[in-house]
Amino acid sequence: MEKYFSQKRDELMKDVRAELSYQLGATPEFVEVPRNHKEVIEQLDGANAAHKPTGADAKWRFFWRVGERPDSTDFPELNAPPVVPSHFPEWENVMNKWGEQMLRAITTVAEMIAVAIGLPKDALTNLMHKGPHLLAPTGSDLAAFGKLDTIFAGFHYDFNLLTIHGKSRFPGLFIWLRDGSKLQVSVPNGCLLLQAGKQLEWVTGGNITAGFHEVVVCDDTIKAVERAQAENRPIWRISSTLFGHVASDKILRPLPPFENEESLKKFPPTLAGKQAEDELKAIALSNSK
Repeated sequence: MEKYFSQKRDELMKDVRAELSYQLGATPEFVEVPRNHKEVIEQLDGANAAHKPTGADAKWRFFWRVGERPDSTDFPELNAPPVVPSHFPEWENVMNKWGEQMLRAITTVAEMIAVAIGLPKDALTNLMHKGPHLLAPTGSDLAAFGKLDTIFAGFHYDFNLLTIHGKSRFPGLFIWLRDGSKLQVSVPNGCLLLQAGKQLEWVTGGNITAGFHEVVVCDDTIKAVERAQAENRPIWRISSTLFGHVASDKILRPLPPFENEESLKKFPPTLAGKQAEDELKAIALSNSK
């Protein structure tokens, strides 16, 4: 991915599919706009403060579909065929192999969560079957945007079910716990990081909340850049991420034992594809008017 994002902009732009709401292929930097979470940010201060987004994110991303696609769907934009970059003959094999490994990990964790909260083992994985899962490596150009406090991914939650990340060569990911405490993420070698998304919050009636996070240039990022430059290594910050989704044509609603009048009011039955479309509009990626 370092080689891919290091290509000239004109070459990268050949892989952009704005007409598909950027849900396949490349998304250029300064396109995705963080959703407005002003009320949450204003409650965080001191060591727990978040950076206030002032515009679109300074990051590139590439979306690659992973797993089976539905035979028919009311959301073809979310389930379209992949984009294959022209100068990388190994692309499809590498992306599928890594994406399938990441998806297997998410599937295992989804089963563990279901058992832990008193649901059948397959309660969440059934919802995920033939979902629009996305391997989404993200590239941030630290040569161009390596200034302290630059925002690569503004304060946000993920709108899918579960997100999984590999270890990045460059620090910068910060997360907020349920009590508002801010932590800098350090993924041990050989490990993966998982985060809850909005769809998991939806089906648990808010008992599991979508985790807020941001990616910014911090002191440790700059130190890692200096080490990379001394070793003549690329200084693109790559995040190897996969978004695991509920299938577009399945209904999001609080599952038993979380289904009650209050939870249904807050999380009404909604097609997962419609929820995804609404979220894409909110972050300026949707092609629909």
